[in-house]
Amino acid sequence: MTNRAETLEFYRQMRAEAPVHFDADTGAWLVFGYDAASTVMSDHRTFSSDFSGVAEVQDELNADEDLATLGNHFGWTDPPVHRTLRGLVSKAFTARMVARMEPRVTDIATELLDRIGDRKDFDFITDFAHPLPVVVIAEMLGVPAADRDRFKKWSDALLEQPDREDGVEADTAALKEMVAYLRAHIRSRAGTPTDDLTTKLVEAEIDGERLSENQIIGTLGVLMMAGHITTTTLLGNAMLCFDEHPEVLRRVRDDPSLLPATIEEVLRYRTSFERAARLVKHDTTLGGQDLKAGQLVLVLIDSANRDERHGCPSSFDIDRAQNQHLSFGHGIHFCLGAPLARLEARIALELLLKRYSALSVLSSSFYEAHSMVVPHHMPVRVRP
Repeated sequence: MTNRAETLEFYRQMRAEAPVHFDADTGAWLVFGYDAASTVMSDHRTFSSDFSGVAEVQDELNADEDLATLGNHFGWTDPPVHRTLRGLVSKAFTARMVARMEPRVTDIATELLDRIGDRKDFDFITDFAHPLPVVVIAEMLGVPAADRDRFKKWSDALLEQPDREDGVEADTAALKEMVAYLRAHIRSRAGTPTDDLTTKLVEAEIDGERLSENQIIGTLGVLMMAGHITTTTLLGNAMLCFDEHPEVLRRVRDDPSLLPATIEEVLRYRTSFERAARLVKHDTTLGGQDLKAGQLVLVLIDSANRDERHGCPSSFDIDRAQNQHLSFGHGIHFCLGAPLARLEARIALELLLKRYSALSVLSSSFYEAHSMVVPHHMPVRVRP
């Protein structure tokens, strides 16, 4: 992985010299500045999220039926299809349902910390930040406790970049297993409804229209993967920020009401999603550059979040008056799971600060996957 300091310096130079730049190596327009980034992410009439017409994408989907099934979700659509699909999912994934999870999130986080017990050294990711959101999203979907380890296996296989010749085969096998499991799970809820998110997706209806089975599978796949990887990354990044800025850790420990603002600054300062892709739908001008229909646009979110023109310098500041970061997206594709990630992060960090009087990161490793930079391991040392 490229040195982060070097990458951020490159972003700074590009924001100053060429905030919208055509990269001949990738054949894509790279967007570094906040104004252009927010325009691309919010103007769905000009910048499309539907890549189904791209030959390479279509070939990949046609090559594997299960991959095509997992592509049936609102994140890869434009209005009016997006409006219908997201509207149906929103009827199931409500703010009330997320808020109702607060006591259970607290219980799960407490149980995980109790398992860590008196250990002074442990892996923050594998022992806490990864299992917490996995269990939470599994419970929301109504997955039996005995099957939760399978969720972790699927996410590991599908997100990590294969580094062996059999990596692709292993990913395909995990994908097929996951689709088969979700299909059976959906059908069990159709016959015997319960009070879980899967049942609500099966029953969701707008103007007599319901989600198809494949659309529910695609939606559950997105919720299952993004719903916990985003939180894992947010928690890992929060630990790094606390380790780099011990004065912030002291302030938040003394005043937990600062946690929501701190979480927003972590999201801005170390975003989980590094880039967002769009297709140009018709010829347009962006940042003084002429873009042609059919060209690819990549928004560098980590750069846009640090745009000096918007008071977003490289300093970590939890007292920031305005923090309109793009880490959860912008416009109609704003992350549906953002309230859940914020809830889980707030509860988890508050419990950690109550339990430990000192927290330090010994080392950390990350991997890049699907526009995300995901923490893999993070050994930490704590003092009760």
